[in-house]
Amino acid sequence: MTDEIYETPSTTPNFQTELAAQLADLIPEAIADGKMDIEKLKELLDGDAADGNERFGLFWPGKKRALRAAQEPTTATLKPDFENSKDWDTTKNVFIEGDNLEVLKILQKYYHAKIKLIYIDPPYNTGKDFVYPDNYREGLQTYLEYTGQVGEDGRVKSTSARNTSDNPHYHSAWLNMMYPRLKLARNLLKDDGVILISINDVEQAQLRRLCDEVFGENNLVAQFVWLNDGNVDQQSKIKGVHEYVFAYARNAAKFARPTVIDPNIGEDSKLYRELIENSITKNGPANPPSEVELPVGFPANFTSGRVGPREDSFPHVLDEILVEEGKVAAPARVRSGWSSRNLLDLFIRNGCSPIDDADGRETWFELRDTGAIYMIKRRAEDQGHVLSVLRNLGTTKQNSSLLASWGLTFSYPKPLGLIEYLVTVFTRPDEDALILDFFSGSATTAHAVMSANLRDQGRRRHIQVQLPEPVGDEESSTIADLARLRIDKAGESLAGTRKNQLQVSEDAMLDIGFRSYKLSDTNFAKWRLSSDVEEDALQQHLLSLRDSATDDASADDLLTEILLKQGYSLTEAVSPAEVGGLDVRLVRDRDGDIAVLAYLNEHVKPTLEQLRALVDESPTRIIVLEDVFQGDDELKTNLAQLCKSKGIELWTA
Repeated sequence: MTDEIYETPSTTPNFQTELAAQLADLIPEAIADGKMDIEKLKELLDGDAADGNERFGLFWPGKKRALRAAQEPTTATLKPDFENSKDWDTTKNVFIEGDNLEVLKILQKYYHAKIKLIYIDPPYNTGKDFVYPDNYREGLQTYLEYTGQVGEDGRVKSTSARNTSDNPHYHSAWLNMMYPRLKLARNLLKDDGVILISINDVEQAQLRRLCDEVFGENNLVAQFVWLNDGNVDQQSKIKGVHEYVFAYARNAAKFARPTVIDPNIGEDSKLYRELIENSITKNGPANPPSEVELPVGFPANFTSGRVGPREDSFPHVLDEILVEEGKVAAPARVRSGWSSRNLLDLFIRNGCSPIDDADGRETWFELRDTGAIYMIKRRAEDQGHVLSVLRNLGTTKQNSSLLASWGLTFSYPKPLGLIEYLVTVFTRPDEDALILDFFSGSATTAHAVMSANLRDQGRRRHIQVQLPEPVGDEESSTIADLARLRIDKAGESLAGTRKNQLQVSEDAMLDIGFRSYKLSDTNFAKWRLSSDVEEDALQQHLLSLRDSATDDASADDLLTEILLKQGYSLTEAVSPAEVGGLDVRLVRDRDGDIAVLAYLNEHVKPTLEQLRALVDESPTRIIVLEDVFQGDDELKTNLAQLCKSKGIELWTA
């Protein structure tokens, strides 16, 4: 019967186990007695394996422990927060309140390789910033205590700490916080995805080395310098007026050329011309001089005339060039170093008719009356030009003033214009890009995504993750609360100022809503006792495992956790229904068919006829709580056989 019944996993994936399984499948000869034989692996790699004890890399105290933090599975889950959501039934945006390390683990199942862009603005480690608790093994427990979900008084207390420069592990503490989060974030990026990380001088050197290790130094797309337009009147030995934004691709070879032009480039720039014209005369070690014979019919940009022989400057005209009716009338030789010799030869072999370059742009060549040859390309409509220096894209002060106008106070929010520009650089409006910010802060990224969608009729979606850290000294108000308010007010502001433009496509309106979730402990019984637990405590825990679900968990809580652990998204179309007299939840696919039918009421045992009614709905998958059967193995077997006869997957939890 186990072949017909699948059991919902109780934790997120164990990355150590999965990696070992992948290696075993790829290199079976390196497995001995069920373990990876490192020496055999080195032997197989031969010259490609690093030799000796000395290695180049970034090392710090706690690095191995930080790596284990990324690999350690979690039993945590997310609970739907309907009260703090907006447009729950229609939105595709998500806001998650919780510790981002735990949340990143939860997102791995469905969102693996699905995120197009990640932007984060992590703590800069200035000695004033919040540093996430360095307690990996008990990460969920620490978070639950922090948010008052466990504990005697239930009061929310900050566990943040100042990481001051006199701490002997000043940089190590910051690296230990960032390393596991970046490891998990990389898993979420699409092959052509990019992560953007804001940072200043304090940790930029460490971050560069860390990202080189996690993402690969060959995948560095850019190290942007952002001119932050701060208060230049403040006296200092050398006044810093810039920060950085690192851009790393999951796979730089798959990263597509951006389609936007830096807004600081004037409209009179040749970048805006329909045709791009450049001389291909280029001499140097990489472009040694060579002869080119211009055939009859080679185009010229003048109607008629002669270009006499000369060798005083490149290009050397070796034969007199006669031009009639805008074309070379007799073969003639020119000599120079050429920047695009291969394309020129291809053009000539093509009968001097236009060709396509590597980017698919129409390309041709022309002779000028100086003897120079110009390459002409027709600019693509989406041809971009992005500069490595980001300037005139708004200020922190402007964004603070915007928040203040909505009654919100937040220190040093990133400029809306900066983030919106970066969003348009690294995503296209027509690709349903999913954008993640797991250091959400005041939710500038969410605001920027909505604004960009309104500006270019895009279909981008966003996921925000924010710890419920108190705002200032007000323990009753958190940054997560502020962020949700900001998303709501920003959406309404966009809707109010440009109401007639909210239609972003023929069948879609601007999405200004979001589904809100909160990180919590699992809704299902699990082992979390240490190996030295006392016998009485163990007996009590065994008794508590009799029920598969906790009594205070709602059907929506249970279904959300089950769907996440089975690999469904946080924006599935879920609806309640009654089938055969049973209250069930339905999850429909894009075509409107039932993908999942879930019965989660362990207090009401269904009859065989009621279960038959569930099967008759022909869902792809049926999910029931284990305790629904109340120990009736025959009923469970009958349901399994019914599902098997209809080709339906049966899952329990």
